[in-house]
Amino acid sequence: MPTLISSCGRDPGIACRLTWDITHNVGATAAVNVYLAGPVGRFLRIVFVILLALVARAVMHRLIDRIIERAATAQALLSRETNERREQRARALGSILVSGVSVVIFGIAALTVLGDLGINLAPLLASAGVLGVALGFGAQNLVRDYLAGILMLVEDHYGVGDMVNVGGTTGTVEAMTLLTTRLRDVNGVVWHIHNGTIDSVGNEAQGWSRAVIDFPVPYDSDLVRIRLLMEQAISSVWNETRWRELMIEEPEVWGAQELTGNQVTMRIVAKTIPLRQWEVARELRARVKSALDAAGITWPAQEVVAITAPETSPAAGAS
Repeated sequence: MPTLISSCGRDPGIACRLTWDITHNVGATAAVNVYLAGPVGRFLRIVFVILLALVARAVMHRLIDRIIERAATAQALLSRETNERREQRARALGSILVSGVSVVIFGIAALTVLGDLGINLAPLLASAGVLGVALGFGAQNLVRDYLAGILMLVEDHYGVGDMVNVGGTTGTVEAMTLLTTRLRDVNGVVWHIHNGTIDSVGNEAQGWSRAVIDFPVPYDSDLVRIRLLMEQAISSVWNETRWRELMIEEPEVWGAQELTGNQVTMRIVAKTIPLRQWEVARELRARVKSALDAAGITWPAQEVVAITAPETSPAAGAS
């Protein structure tokens, strides 16, 4: 004798149980169970998985945004340039985290939906693994560039606006993605460099910079007096508000750096904020020259020796 369990199984659904209670007909109950309860239940499970994935994604994105916002605004006591740099870095890292979380959540949701649809995931996962290995070998340079870009961003090697030296090319970073870095050199040439090919980077704008001025003076000059005049000149620059805002420490005269046959090279250094060392160096150089000129320190005129070939007379050439 047919029963509810024989018609609907050991775990009958609401639709199958209701049909059996009303009709007690095996055919009607089986039809409802196969063509209505099964598809509707599967559809509802898929909808639930998708909604759960969207909620999980929204919660994780909100959590990441809150963490990034706190990291971007936690450096209020630092300089404006440093704050902007750290904020850009935090935003970029947040974008990477958001993308990674979205891929993981929707990947799990897609596998769950495929499982509910009755698709055997074992061959699919095996094929995806083989395809991933093949793509990994074929696009290993792309993967290398991507991973190098993430590491550069995490370790803060450089950022947009920094003056860097990469592989013999010096320029300002105009744009930085996870795959390439775009530099513009002093001649206006734009260089596109793959992140995976960068072995070493010289950053002239990270933290602070230094202006170095090598100033030649006559060999027979009184170096003690020269040093005193230079210190007075650079002190006048330091005491001006406009220039002090560009310098971190008071400039120093390090002294004689090099000796040649007719001159002594004196070195002056100044610690400046990033990327302002060149204009500070130009101002210090001009002030020192003016101070030495006012003190009557002059350089001997350079002797120019011209060597010319002896003239050949027309007669000698004809003979």
